[in-house]
Amino acid sequence: MANWWQAAFAVSRQIGPIIVLEQLGSTLFDTALQMVVKDHCANATEPGQSREDSQQKAMTDFYMTYNLIVQLTPIVPALLLARFSDRGWRRAPIVVPLVGYLLSRLALLLVVLLELPLRVMFGAAVVFGLSGGYSAYWPGVMTLAALASTAAGRSKALMTVELLYGIAGVVGSVVSGHLFQLYSVNLRQGTILLIVSTLLHLICLIISIVLLQVKEARSDDQEENYHLLSHASRNAHVFEAPAGTNKLNLVLLFAAAFLYDFAVGGAVEILGSFVLKAPLSWTAAQVGYGNVAGCMIFITSYLSVIVFRRWVGDETLILIGLLSFASGIYFMTFVTTTTMFYVARSMNLFALIPLPTIRSLVSQQVPASSCGMTLTILQITLKIATIAYIPAFTRIYQMTLDWLPGFVFLLSSIFTSLAMIPVSIVGCRTAKRQLYMRIQGD
Repeated sequence: MANWWQAAFAVSRQIGPIIVLEQLGSTLFDTALQMVVKDHCANATEPGQSREDSQQKAMTDFYMTYNLIVQLTPIVPALLLARFSDRGWRRAPIVVPLVGYLLSRLALLLVVLLELPLRVMFGAAVVFGLSGGYSAYWPGVMTLAALASTAAGRSKALMTVELLYGIAGVVGSVVSGHLFQLYSVNLRQGTILLIVSTLLHLICLIISIVLLQVKEARSDDQEENYHLLSHASRNAHVFEAPAGTNKLNLVLLFAAAFLYDFAVGGAVEILGSFVLKAPLSWTAAQVGYGNVAGCMIFITSYLSVIVFRRWVGDETLILIGLLSFASGIYFMTFVTTTTMFYVARSMNLFALIPLPTIRSLVSQQVPASSCGMTLTILQITLKIATIAYIPAFTRIYQMTLDWLPGFVFLLSSIFTSLAMIPVSIVGCRTAKRQLYMRIQGD
């Protein structure tokens, strides 16, 4: 029994429990927010538009403003927290954003309990952003995972983080729709769901403050060995990068991440509203099941990395993921039934491979003392993509509602295909350098 308690305590001091609890709470919150927004926009009217189209416009307008606030306000706080992280305060980018997570969940709970106007959530978004939000939290998590792994095993380590995130998302999505529907005379619909979400974030915050232990980077992965580029994942060969090569690779990897996040974020931004309109017209339970399909991609992407990395390098893994998302989201353009939706999602089995693998490659281009800041700058780059796609995809969706609501998914597929270009260039440069190093070795 003593050994069991010691093992449980050791696990509680790792980053894994925080990832799981935070994602569980966030998944419940996302479903609640989606349904609360739908309820508040149910009576929206626009001149010359049907009631459903008016509701869709009101919902997408809310999400556009809300998400722009969420994406813009964390930029400076995230950079400051990254600086603290690289100066030794590795828990700061995790603890501070979790405070923002907790307060934003509490705000939506108050909106439901006190019947406050929906615009209260704009204030909650500001508070969430000023805490660093996802822009600080996720790079902080990835930094801890990256520094605790070797260069050769970094892709697997970061995909393990994504796996935990995905499994928690699956569980949260399965129960979220059913929890939302639980209510009584004294409790409004969604209250129980939001109470559970708030408690999960509170527990997560306590663990991060009291128990989370930061594992130091391995001695063989310090400054001089951190400036390496991993090739040929099958045999884990690592070669020192020539001067100037890493900078160009960083630019190319950042460009690929920008294009992919622009494509994925734009599609997901609209998907939540798309499934609530005819002909799909999903209920809260169906929304939860749809989120399960999205979270399952974390698991399938992780398993595919474990299998494929035996034969291909990181660059090829990224291309596989890009192709998977491009094909699935293209099919989503023409979805008219729930069955077709799940077929399209099944084509996205490897869609979560690109970003963690790009983060893995990026983390190998810089010394450990700059890892946190570099990953945060990458996250800020993704925020810039978000600031671009939110208004663009929202307006395009609103303008194409009458003739092809899925047109935005076609655009997403095109941008994903464009992201393959810089990744392919990095792959070619890597192959040439690997061949050169082998010739020198011979």
